[in-house]
Amino acid sequence: MTDSRLPKRPTQDDVARIAGVSQTAVSMVLNDRSPVAISPETRQRVLTAVEELGYVPDGSARSLRTGKTLIIASLIPDIANPFYPAFERGIQDVADAHGYDLIAYNTDEVREKELRSIRSLQRARVDGVIATPFHVTPHDFSPLLDSGVPVVIFGEMTIEATDLPIDYIYVDENSAAQALVTYLVDRGLLPLAVISGSTESLRRDWRVPAVRRVMTERGLPYQEILAIGPDHTDRGGHEAMQQLLARSPRPRAVFATNDMMAIGAMLAIRNAGMRVPEDIAVAGFDDISVARLLNPPLTTVAQFPERLGARAAQMLFERLDGRVTGEGRRIVMPYELMIRASA
Repeated sequence: MTDSRLPKRPTQDDVARIAGVSQTAVSMVLNDRSPVAISPETRQRVLTAVEELGYVPDGSARSLRTGKTLIIASLIPDIANPFYPAFERGIQDVADAHGYDLIAYNTDEVREKELRSIRSLQRARVDGVIATPFHVTPHDFSPLLDSGVPVVIFGEMTIEATDLPIDYIYVDENSAAQALVTYLVDRGLLPLAVISGSTESLRRDWRVPAVRRVMTERGLPYQEILAIGPDHTDRGGHEAMQQLLARSPRPRAVFATNDMMAIGAMLAIRNAGMRVPEDIAVAGFDDISVARLLNPPLTTVAQFPERLGARAAQMLFERLDGRVTGEGRRIVMPYELMIRASA
């Protein structure tokens, strides 16, 4: 039985009464779709009434009418890494412009969490997905695709899936990493070492092979240059750097495959009583928001995460709006070397 003491939820009829317009006019303004022009004055009266009443559209009713939830989702590996909130911001801006809500799933780069998130997305009946997977394959998204849910993946995958209509967006990590390593080599910062997280990811990571490629092309002596941390966080970078500090000879420069690992490496170097860059230079990859604020500021590769997120969302809505159909697309986004004092 309904409790009469509970405040009544405002309806579109209430908005129409306060604004002095028809309920149809209210619907046209709120849905931003109208076969006739709505005057600016009428639109403003409706919006003022909405704010005054605290009216919130009934999402479930709207979903029944349209067959859409007006919700998209994103899967990200590490919400604590500043790269991904910026990436999410780009998605959110585009989603807002289309009248959609955004929900995010944090997977911690764990396969079981990635699979669980995909199953949850099936139950939630979201309209589209933007994913940054580390372990699941493109075919793991097949249940979503079979349900008509478009999927955009950020990053290349080691498993090709040309038969699936998945769109991919990524930066040319091969070229970007080679450009940064070439810069370090040209400065004479040798021997050069690399630190990375887990090597079991299905994401195509060109950052480590790029170092070996540059060394080989330059005819430089090759030695074991890779140290692996437990993950791609600052903790992983700290542990990997400790491995390198225990080796002989110690590296003169370290290329971390993301900025969070670079931050951990810089801490390990300082804890060992050494200086960056005087004793060991450090470079990263991503150009997260704090990279320029470190002491010294971090040399890195900018991927422009907010721009990446926005373009990924645009690709998704091109599918949702029916402007794009058929086989998957691959879009390569630009990068930029950010040379700073750490190297």
